[in-house]
Amino acid sequence: MKVVAFKRELQGTGASRRLRNSGQTPGIIYGGTEAPVTISLDHNALYHALKKEVFHSSILDLEIDGAVQKVLLRDFQMHAFKQLVLHADFQRVDASTKVHMKVALHFANADVSPAVKLHGATISHVANEIEVSCLPSDLPEFITVDLSNIDVGHSLHIGDLTLPKGVTAITHGANLTIATASVPAGHVAAEAAAAAPAADAKPAAKGKK
Repeated sequence: MKVVAFKRELQGTGASRRLRNSGQTPGIIYGGTEAPVTISLDHNALYHALKKEVFHSSILDLEIDGAVQKVLLRDFQMHAFKQLVLHADFQRVDASTKVHMKVALHFANADVSPAVKLHGATISHVANEIEVSCLPSDLPEFITVDLSNIDVGHSLHIGDLTLPKGVTAITHGANLTIATASVPAGHVAAEAAAAAPAADAKPAAKGKK
């Protein structure tokens, strides 16, 4: 994805407020061997880009004065109640240096899992993203979580994921839970109630000849 930015000379609260009033969002680019550069971006273009998942987990082409740099979106601030992007931070990336990045999880095949097909279970998504380490060229847009084999009472962990080539999950020593499968309490109670009359039923007495 491409992002167009402009160098921003004036800084401070007043300058930032004037930028926002003119439809621009202040930001900064940092990292690498170059000095940080303060920038401004078109607010509406940035606001709509932030709605796209790929914008948060992809290497972006950021153009300033005709020169393009490879960057990652590292942070952004939103207004407390207005649909207003207050600031955006971008980090330069080097093609030969691994990056640490949070990547979204996409859950698939829950409907064909034993938990759902056989037991009517609910699969809860405990995590919606994980942190990974990889070269910029290997950074995935998302990671697919295959739920086809999960059964009731079982959980899926980071260690169970099939990661793309060159991508390593950062776990900090913990095999964190990604998803769990459980039967809703109401469903269990209904099944028990339905089974009770059958268990309590007595054979009918035989009639006299």
